[in-house]
Amino acid sequence: MSLIELIAGVEAHEATLTVFNADPAVTDELREHFADRNVRIVDDQTASGPEGFAVLARDGEFVTAVTVDDLLSGSGGDGTTGTGDGGDAPEGAGASEERVGRPVLDHLDETMFTSYSREDMVAASREIEDRAWRVGDGALHAGFQTLDVLTGEADTYDLLGEKERLDVHAYAADEGEAPDVEHYTVHVGETAEIRETWFVAYDGGGYEDAKCALLAEERSPGEFYGFWSYDPETVDYIIDYLTERYGGSQQTDEGGETV
Repeated sequence: MSLIELIAGVEAHEATLTVFNADPAVTDELREHFADRNVRIVDDQTASGPEGFAVLARDGEFVTAVTVDDLLSGSGGDGTTGTGDGGDAPEGAGASEERVGRPVLDHLDETMFTSYSREDMVAASREIEDRAWRVGDGALHAGFQTLDVLTGEADTYDLLGEKERLDVHAYAADEGEAPDVEHYTVHVGETAEIRETWFVAYDGGGYEDAKCALLAEERSPGEFYGFWSYDPETVDYIIDYLTERYGGSQQTDEGGETV
């Protein structure tokens, strides 16, 4: 199953958030907040029971329940797991903010989004890069679409690659000039999916709870459709697929030479 097929498979399983006994304006507000997510928002009224709560279901199965107040306030935190060896984090990493809907999103192994901009994708990528930096172990795989884009991130990924126990891999289509590489490996993929997808996947460095991945397809210029995943099996699948499919592609070693 290709990366694009994996996105389509997750997209097909839309979640439903049912808001009970709340003002219609609340439901409208939640629809606005979840507009870029693969979540359908519906409202319902019961003859008795608590006011202002929501139930998340997927494929007809209960996932979680939360009060509307908690749902609208978010829960904050950066969700990182494990410990690192300190030092200066890559620029822009760790800039997590309190988010509306976090109590729901955190209960989904795969959280679909439907219209992320490049700025959104960069911010999401930074969270995974920051987690890899803090744990400081394992393997990080990131797709940049083209060599031109990778060149713009060369400093960040050199810094990540300087972690002695962190194995960093970058993937890009052969468009533009390759950056000078010192501390990570570049895989040049001659396939459409490398050009059309954006991904960052971290294997957790030995911590199952630290595994995470972001995978998206650029379906129109500057608009990305894809998902977050904290499911270890999904993360492992993405990394295994990349390793098996592109591990033998043209690479550059730490001295910048083709191998």
